[in-house]
Amino acid sequence: MKTLDQLKVKIFADGADLDGILELYRNPHIKGFTTNPTLMRKSGISDYEKFSRQVLEHISDRPISFEVFSDEFDEMERQAHKIAAWGKNVYVKIPVTNTRHESSQDLVRRLTNKGVQLNVTALMTNDQVRMASEALGSHIPAYVSVFAGRVADTGRDPVPQMKEAVKIMSAYPNQELIWASPRELLNIFQADEIGCHVITVTHDILKKLTLVGKDLDEYSLDTVKMFYSDAQKAGYKL
Repeated sequence: MKTLDQLKVKIFADGADLDGILELYRNPHIKGFTTNPTLMRKSGISDYEKFSRQVLEHISDRPISFEVFSDEFDEMERQAHKIAAWGKNVYVKIPVTNTRHESSQDLVRRLTNKGVQLNVTALMTNDQVRMASEALGSHIPAYVSVFAGRVADTGRDPVPQMKEAVKIMSAYPNQELIWASPRELLNIFQADEIGCHVITVTHDILKKLTLVGKDLDEYSLDTVKMFYSDAQKAGYKL
């Protein structure tokens, strides 16, 4: 199997814990960062802009995506311009639709034509990939985030879909496909194998990077030791 150094897919850390983000920033395998309102709320963040600017005070040399949070396209557009002004490494996450299932295609086209670097997010189908890719065009760097992990949650294998998405986007070299919401470390290697450009990985999964390539006999023994140790600590008797 490949080592982390041999992977072509770029690993972006996905989270909203400032200390965790800064720790991962020191890891050379982490090539960028993403976050979203849900992760920020779970981390107890109340001031969206303050947190975002704190992150950018430390990270200015790797791409980082922040998401708009309006449901109205005109307000999304205003927020997008404000967020984009925070730094040259900032990408603005625009959801593929609003909550009324209205496409953000026109907004994406307007913003990218004005030079705003975008990350179109929450995609689940390749019809959405086609729409987003065409709207983004070939003007400036952009990301398209397909939530492959959520596709897998429905019992569907996301790999064939992601392979097709790579082909769809190949007409636009400025665009990169993101494998979003992975569920396990294996997804990094799956994304790499199909030629996906980026995979966003949450901090809890990234903690398992030290396991890559671990000897399976050794891992088996570690597991046996864990079961034994926990049984002893619990004081179980029969």
